[in-house]
Amino acid sequence: MISKIVSIKNEVAKVVVGQEKMVDSLLIAFLCEGHILIEGVPGLAKTTTVNALAKALGLNFKRAQFTPDLLPSDILGAEIYDPQNNSFKIKKGPIFTNLLLADEINRAPAKVQSALLEVMQEKQVTLGDTTFKLKPPFFVMATQNPVEQEGVYQLPEAQLDRFMLKLIIGYNTKEQELEIARRISSGKIEEIQAVVSPEDLDALKDAIKNIHVDEQVEEYMIELVNATRYPEEYGLDALKNYIQFGASPRVSIDMFKAVKAMAFMRGKDFVTPVDVAYIAKELMRHRIVLTYEAEAEGITTDQIIQQVLETVAIP
Repeated sequence: MISKIVSIKNEVAKVVVGQEKMVDSLLIAFLCEGHILIEGVPGLAKTTTVNALAKALGLNFKRAQFTPDLLPSDILGAEIYDPQNNSFKIKKGPIFTNLLLADEINRAPAKVQSALLEVMQEKQVTLGDTTFKLKPPFFVMATQNPVEQEGVYQLPEAQLDRFMLKLIIGYNTKEQELEIARRISSGKIEEIQAVVSPEDLDALKDAIKNIHVDEQVEEYMIELVNATRYPEEYGLDALKNYIQFGASPRVSIDMFKAVKAMAFMRGKDFVTPVDVAYIAKELMRHRIVLTYEAEAEGITTDQIIQQVLETVAIP
């Protein structure tokens, strides 16, 4: 089954140079039926990557650009009056797809953000008197642009918790950027082919669920999460002044899923603490609420997670 993962990544690599962590994270979130939030400056191939992934998976893809004047109906759809038939009909919004890119989600007001996040959780949309179940798979990749400071509506912590992973991506290397420029300027962009079927996707998800996690590794993951809530119990007294709220219970659930996918994608049938450490920051960085003291001193959630990883005993 790992050959299917390699085939998907090879197809995406036809149009995306580098950004392996983003591609891996997208696949992990998708195969674990979670959602992902990506933060990065413009031009880092976020839209291109999710579009390429949709094509490689043979799924439908839609993109919604979030703006300050956006309404929930622009995302979900609405009832529209048809004067010819003297009746109302349903017009479905871009949410009715398999892979949705919610571009610059922090540009839209809270009402629109809440509408999207509710659908992400419930996997259904109510328009008028009718409730529509979204056809699986349903996967949301939302992006945030850290450059924008004016006219943005930051996602509340409780809503950030709905995302399985939060990925922060940076620039490509000089060599990768040179390759990107050469490809685009020459027009030599290969066409992406669908390399898996719906049955293959189901088989991949089942294979991931069957990955073995030793009891000690399970306890280790719970200890990591618990250390963000009660750092003084782990000799991390200094962190107590920096953490207002530790990681939520959703972290534990998502971590148990994600590390299995991580191990599977590395060609293993069991999880190691290395798999946990590799993805711990993506799982927890958006689910820890810092105090004003931490923000004043420039302390980040990544620094706190790193200290936790270095302190909690590895099995």
